[in-house]
Amino acid sequence: MEMVTLTGIKQLLKRNHKVELICVDESRLQLEANNLGIIIHPIKVSKVLNPFSVIKVASVIKSGCYDLIHSHASKDLWLIVPALKILKSKVPLVFTKHVGSYILKKDLLHNKIYNRVNLAIAISSVIKNNLTETTALTEDKIKIIFNGVDLEKFNPENADRNKIRKELNISENEILIGMTGRFSRGKGHEEFLHAANQLRKQFANLKFVVVGEASHGEDEYANSIKQLAENYDLKNVYFLGFRSDIPDVLAAMDIFVFPSHAESFGIALIEAMAMFKPSVCSNSEGVLDIAVDNETSYLFKVKDGNDLTKKLIQLIRDPEKRNSYGNNARKRVAELFDLEKVTDQIINVYAKLIEDRR
Repeated sequence: MEMVTLTGIKQLLKRNHKVELICVDESRLQLEANNLGIIIHPIKVSKVLNPFSVIKVASVIKSGCYDLIHSHASKDLWLIVPALKILKSKVPLVFTKHVGSYILKKDLLHNKIYNRVNLAIAISSVIKNNLTETTALTEDKIKIIFNGVDLEKFNPENADRNKIRKELNISENEILIGMTGRFSRGKGHEEFLHAANQLRKQFANLKFVVVGEASHGEDEYANSIKQLAENYDLKNVYFLGFRSDIPDVLAAMDIFVFPSHAESFGIALIEAMAMFKPSVCSNSEGVLDIAVDNETSYLFKVKDGNDLTKKLIQLIRDPEKRNSYGNNARKRVAELFDLEKVTDQIINVYAKLIEDRR
């Protein structure tokens, strides 16, 4: 979520829009944004609503004379909306919902918060439905704008397919199957390793790679997944940890796996698809806006490692289908998830709200 915010800032700066950032003091976002040459307003926050934080936000808004405010976390609305009310400000407020929440938020206080939002951006269909079901936002105040991917950065022509394969000593006649993303419960690592264990009994030319690091507080889970690989005695699975060269990692793969149990969206998936990768994905709700069964991907039943194995076998045995699905995947990303097109949509939202206010 923080990195989506950072990417959005970079896109706006590239188009000569002036941007300032309010963020949590000493957060990863603040550290990353320090290199952008923008004004940053760090705010100390606590688990309970702090009136002094609201006053600080109000002071920032008053001094900045902003045309529009865009929030990327629902909890931040509890600082921004009271600050706007203190100032009696009519500045448009946009809110992007990244993660689903199934807590009902239609009480009096929540209604006051969400009624001040001029437009909510949902990153997928499931998130739009979640907003209409759990908040007072009406459908006309919700717009789906998918997350985007940089098609220049995620392009096999600009990546080195052999870099990772040489690093792992993978020959060209071996098929590399991989997944990327943080180690966190529900990401489907168990099903991925189950499939690896089943597939090695049928194919001698397979290698598997798991990319990502443990989320905060998830070290125990990450260790349990690595232990599971040891229990299976999987000698052909590599855990690469965090990598800053994801385009090169994806370029090395022949098949991408996205086995999440539940997903509001799937940035890792659109990155792989942008790299012309065929995929096998769980049929979880957020994936259904992205992957197309029997066109860009095979979809398998959520949490069903046996079904994942069956779908992988079909791609392993059919190089022509892998090539076809990969080409279709890149085309779909270019049509729906191109970062430049996504930025255009967001700027159009800004422009309309600013014009309506005037």
